[in-house]
This record gives sequence, C-alpha cells and structure tokens, in this order.
Amino acid sequence: MSLVAIVTGLALIQYMYFGYQVGGARGRLGVKAPAITGNEQFERYFRVQQNTLELLVVLLPSLWMFASYLSAPTAAALGAVYLVGRFVYSIGYVKDPAKRSAGFGLSFLPIAALLLGGLYGAIRVALAG
Repeated sequence: MSLVAIVTGLALIQYMYFGYQVGGARGRLGVKAPAITGNEQFERYFRVQQNTLELLVVLLPSLWMFASYLSAPTAAALGAVYLVGRFVYSIGYVKDPAKRSAGFGLSFLPIAALLLGGLYGAIRVALAG
C-alpha cells in the first residue's frame, strides 16, 4: 500500500504545482484576483488546474478502493499513468486546447479502470459475505 500512498501524495503535489502555475500565470499575464477570465493563456492554466481537481475527486477514492479490494501494485501503476497523463494534458492544453485529448485519455482511462475495478472488488467481497 505504500506505493498507493506515494501515488496519492504525488497526485496532490501535482495539483499544487498546477495551482502554482496558475498563480504565476496570473502575475505574468496581469490577471488580477478574483478574475478568472479575460486572458486566454491564463484561462488555459486555470482550466488545467480545475480539470485536475475535478478528476482528483474520483481518482483518490477509486485508487484506494482498487488497492484495497484488488491489487495495490496495479492501483499504483494505474495511478502513475494518470500522473503522466495529467502532465501531457497540461502541456497540450496550455499550448493549444485542441491538443489536450491524448493527455485527457491518459488521465481518464486509468481512473475509469480504478473505479470500475474497485467497485467490482467491493461487490465481490460483499457478496462473498
């Protein structure tokens, strides 16, 4: 389970890093708080952070469910794919939003596998009594 905890910590650090990038873009591009619109480049950084937050809500419990009911090493590996996918997504989205698809797929598919696998494992254990 330590690998799952490491992936969890890395996912949270990655989210904090994306927040740091938003703050930097805010200053660099002159977008004064509380504004979140008005500069397309800033909005790209902001959307990367927000989309990452939206996915974290599903990733973290799914990661731990999968690890608990099926396989911690596999959960950690899928989580690592998610982390790589988030960086691919971020780079693509900031450069050109039309280039975010590969990164989104590399982020979303591992979460779907973790969620479905974790739910399957929990149901299997519940039915076994």
